[in-house]
Amino acid sequence: MTSEQTDDRHTEDRRRIWNERYGAAERVWSSGPNEHVAEIVGSMAPGTALDLGAGEGRHAIWLAESGWTATAVDFAEIGLDRGRHEAEQRGLGDRLTWVTADVTTWAPAEGTEYDLVLVAYLHLPEDVFGRAATWVAPGGHLVVVGHALRNLTEGVGGPQDPAILNTPDQLREKARGLQILRCEEVERTTTDGATAIDVALVARRPT
Repeated sequence: MTSEQTDDRHTEDRRRIWNERYGAAERVWSSGPNEHVAEIVGSMAPGTALDLGAGEGRHAIWLAESGWTATAVDFAEIGLDRGRHEAEQRGLGDRLTWVTADVTTWAPAEGTEYDLVLVAYLHLPEDVFGRAATWVAPGGHLVVVGHALRNLTEGVGGPQDPAILNTPDQLREKARGLQILRCEEVERTTTDGATAIDVALVARRPT
């Protein structure tokens, strides 16, 4: 089996696992946006947005409700179908585009740029952030929020593989070419009262 075939099989395995999770639960994630995403993006003027690894579409739907025109990309069609249905129920269908694709290989149409590229809690061995940074329009922002590497030893929850977690310095490096406005660890209180350690990056493409 070639390395490309192995990668394809790994992707299919991950897709199956996530489809099973979305199919087995009424909702995997909360219905509203992550608190850090809401705090960072809430003050931005609406425009065009890309939500990578959108899952059930909670952030894409929130963006649409906030006036953005959003594209949600994820490889788990069951999650996206759930988000699409919810968006239609809320009358947001014309503000959202749903794309079933692997974010590690997907790219927007040539020349397409976004005022906001959001990557929330997407943890993969591939460098999605570096590619995502190239799709930010002049004056637009890349926002990354996820579990910090330090969460493994001092926080709770999240992936347990250090290879797919980041430090602030690692995220800064992946946002090369953008102006770093903020890149730091932030704490989050979980539903059971424990403290999780996240990392948040806000970077802007100069005009």
